[in-house]
Formats: sequence, structure tokens, C-alpha cells
Amino acid sequence: MDTWDIASLEIEPHRPEVLRSDDETRVIAINLPAGEELQEHQVHERAYLLVAEGEIELEQGGESASGGPGFLAHFSPKEPHEVRAKSDARLVLLLSPWPGEGHPSRR
Repeated sequence: MDTWDIASLEIEPHRPEVLRSDDETRVIAINLPAGEELQEHQVHERAYLLVAEGEIELEQGGESASGGPGFLAHFSPKEPHEVRAKSDARLVLLLSPWPGEGHPSRR
């Protein structure tokens, strides 16, 4: 069994930490300071983004949503989206399957 206390991990801003990576899933912890964003991007995998601490705002295809601890968002593969921190935020990103179809590591 692997366990993590996301609130107490020493994650530096701009340095996401891969908590686990195997053939099915990659789990990444992110420290996103207030006012900063993960500019519009997309991943090759299905993505689940969980807010562990703080508050974020998401934008995707002209729609927006926001939430705090416990907020969970899902993005389909290659679905462009933006994430902005309304306050200092700790996020958990789950990517599955890992690596997704078209990921550069699968060439």
C-alpha cells in the first residue's frame, strides 16, 4: 500500500511531484500559488484533477467552474483546459491510462 498526505508534502511551486507512475496510471501532486495558472494545455490521457487545498477556477471551451477542497474535475484525452489558482492550491492530477495514446514516450 502507498499513502500520501497531500497537505504535508513539500512540493515546490513550478515543480510538480510524481507520486506514482505505473502501466495504468500516473499520479502527480502540484503546488499552484495564488494568481498563477496552468495555461491552456491538454494531455494524451484521461485526466482527473482533485483540489486538496485552496481554490481554483477551470476554463474549458468557454465554460468555467470553480471549487475548493474536495472539488474534482474530469477531462477527456486531448481536451484543452486552463487551471487558475484563486488562492494557494494543492492539486492531485491522475492521468490514465499512462502513457496515453499519442504520448511521445510511446513512439
